Amino acid sequence: MGQGQAHSEEDADSEVALQHIQELYRKFASECPSGNLHLHEFKKIFGFSKNSTEEENSYIENVFRSFDTNGDGHIDFLEYVAAVHLILRGKLKDKLVWSFKVFDRDGNGSLDRTEVRLIIKIIGRIKQPHEPNATGNVEEIVERIFALVDKNNDCRISLEEFIEGAEKDPWVLNQLKLDIGPCEWFMEQQEKKT
Repeated sequence: MGQGQAHSEEDADSEVALQHIQELYRKFASECPSGNLHLHEFKKIFGFSKNSTEEENSYIENVFRSFDTNGDGHIDFLEYVAAVHLILRGKLKDKLVWSFKVFDRDGNGSLDRTEVRLIIKIIGRIKQPHEPNATGNVEEIVERIFALVDKNNDCRISLEEFIEGAEKDPWVLNQLKLDIGPCEWFMEQQEKKT
């Protein structure tokens, strides 16, 4: 492949990503004329209904909190821009830091087995929503993740262990990703609402 061809493919990718970002900004403006996105609006945009399970609600609330960087209870336009950029164009390490923040329900800087178990259940439902047995071997997956990632055997996974484990082991990365592909999932959720 020639250098010119490589550049043109990169430019095309950039144009596609930019187009997606522009569409998402328009979506924000139409959904949030006040300029602030509140939790109930966030749930609506992402297709969560009153019938969502407690676990699913807890998950989306943590996603919301991870984007609400100043903790004021709503996502303003700048926070939305940062979230869109992270999901569509962020580096793997940045996405892993974000994933960890979402999964750390109590905000104590580490993941225990309960938090990891919940992650695996929810990710299983996102990846295979129509297969009720998709999360049947959750305990085995949790134990294997801890065996591979919890280097100091303290029954907690720190951010450093989380990132190192996910970057080094493709199986761990696949288990700990929020979804099959953050960009594709994000766009799919948005397209459902247009």
